[in-house]
Amino acid sequence: MRVIFAGTPQIAVPCLDRLFSDGLDVVAVLTREDAPLGRKRVLTPSPVAARAVELGVPVIKANQIDDDVVSALSATEADIAAIVAYGGLVPPEALEVPRHGWVNLHFSLLPAWRGAAPVQHSIIHGDDVTGAVTFRLEEGLDTGPVYGTLTEDIAPDDTAGALLGRLSESGAVLLSQTLHGIDAGRLSPIPQSGPVTLAPKLGIEDGHIDWTEPALAIRRRINGTTPEPGPWTVLDGKRFKLGAVALEPSVTELEPAVLRVLPGRAPRVLVGTGSHALELHEVQPAGKKMMKASDWARGLDIDEQGATGKQVSFS
Repeated sequence: MRVIFAGTPQIAVPCLDRLFSDGLDVVAVLTREDAPLGRKRVLTPSPVAARAVELGVPVIKANQIDDDVVSALSATEADIAAIVAYGGLVPPEALEVPRHGWVNLHFSLLPAWRGAAPVQHSIIHGDDVTGAVTFRLEEGLDTGPVYGTLTEDIAPDDTAGALLGRLSESGAVLLSQTLHGIDAGRLSPIPQSGPVTLAPKLGIEDGHIDWTEPALAIRRRINGTTPEPGPWTVLDGKRFKLGAVALEPSVTELEPAVLRVLPGRAPRVLVGTGSHALELHEVQPAGKKMMKASDWARGLDIDEQGATGKQVSFS
């Protein structure tokens, strides 16, 4: 089976590798154009593009699939196209190029969380289980019929990055099995059924923490926006980024956003919420790297009762 693989970020690389290791003939890779990275804004190939070069696969770079890209895809004489987080729309004329169409690996249990950020929304909204599906791509947003499904439990401390990492590995197996099943004539897609929820792309403001919310909801938002777009709050008028946190249900008297430091060899940093306290494990003050909250707390003016010399609170 001749396969076009479309993908861009690191989470798509395990899928490309799996197709190769399972003996599928990847004849071309479609990925987004080189993007400026780092402080010097150096144009850098996508992780999928870099891996394709290592594997010796021809690469088509395009942020938009226009007539020229459709012609290049047609020239591959591919039987099927597999797409994983490519980051662009596939127009109708491109959908018709491979004789078996396009198979999309999506990281949710469709029709739940259709859209660009399914894993993030699943964590933020408190789902206990998520998964991945392969489905036949069509013009609608993640509406196509499903070939295969896998499930994955969401742990309380799972971040979007950690969960997506696991799903990219298990999803790679599912994608390969789906393509082999289609090639052998064993698979037919089944229409989606059930309640539809949407998972639009998250922006910077989606990571801004509202400390009046319950502690559990705040932890879910922190986990769901880690690493991107990143959870944050404001301290002394500057953005203050947040890392891992833990629930501290025994402390209920702290007002939302107010800090308390429990002194000791490793000071504990608590912050009030709309229910009970959260303990901060990692923080990133403005202009600094991510650090242990206990190390940051040592720089505060703390009295013997664990109160700061001034009112310290987030906003």
